[in-house]
Amino acid sequence: MVQYEIGETMTPLQSEKAPNACVLTLVTSKELQQNLRIPGLEMLLRHTPSAQDSRVCKTEVHRSHLCGTIVTPRRTKEQRPIAFGYLLAPGNVILCDDSGVAHTMIQRMQLQSPHQECGIGTFFHAFLEWLIAKDLHHLQELEDRLNQLEEYVLADKLENFNAEMRTLRKEIIGWNRYYSQLDDMVCDLLENGNLYFDENELRLLRMVESRINRLKNEAQTQREYGLQVHELFQAELDMRQNRIMKILTVVTTIFLPLTLIAGWYGMNFHDMPELSWKYGYPAVIAISAVVVLGCLGIMKKKKFW
Repeated sequence: MVQYEIGETMTPLQSEKAPNACVLTLVTSKELQQNLRIPGLEMLLRHTPSAQDSRVCKTEVHRSHLCGTIVTPRRTKEQRPIAFGYLLAPGNVILCDDSGVAHTMIQRMQLQSPHQECGIGTFFHAFLEWLIAKDLHHLQELEDRLNQLEEYVLADKLENFNAEMRTLRKEIIGWNRYYSQLDDMVCDLLENGNLYFDENELRLLRMVESRINRLKNEAQTQREYGLQVHELFQAELDMRQNRIMKILTVVTTIFLPLTLIAGWYGMNFHDMPELSWKYGYPAVIAISAVVVLGCLGIMKKKKFW
């Protein structure tokens, strides 16, 4: 558990908080499960959502506080999910974080923006801004991977396309769902039912909502691009199958007259003069060769191959 005082500067809380400052408390899901006791925060900690097993981004409005969860599509280097539980109340912000990302973000906020106005809305706006700061870079990486897949398709390298496209599609859908839920969460905060936010804080939240909408549109663009790449793959696959069917059709067309000749002279009737003719066998070979060459000539003229 770590506490920070958010006032004119954001510093670790040593003792009592300054007047008109709000306190940020960082806890883990394990500490919440063990009923962590902090003087004056017992009731708030009891209502703080756990980051463990969180599934969606949401806001719940209660009479005495706002709470909810934030679940991102990203993971840490150790492949741990990045998710937060949060609670906002007058003078207090509680974040539940099991990945350690929130603590790192707070430290960076201290270094780059040490002076900021006091207020839970101002802090939560800054927290969301830091949370989505590098998301455009992640979306660009997804676009680069889609570009690479498109180049593979155009180069007729279709072997591993389905597996890679399936992974990419899941990631893009995850980002698109994340921004939709995040947008709904911020909209719930903007309703300001508890009157926790002043006009300046509402303006900041509207700014972050606008950024989230732009990122959502970018994720939707990547999703549509993925559909186009998949359609291109399907078209290339159909063309490959058409080429194979064309070859099989040409072979079948050539050998169909030969099958007729073989069946005709395989009837072995006694009154067939060719059966006892000295040159019957070479004549059938010559007729078959003429038929094959004739079929090939006709197909070449009609541009079937």
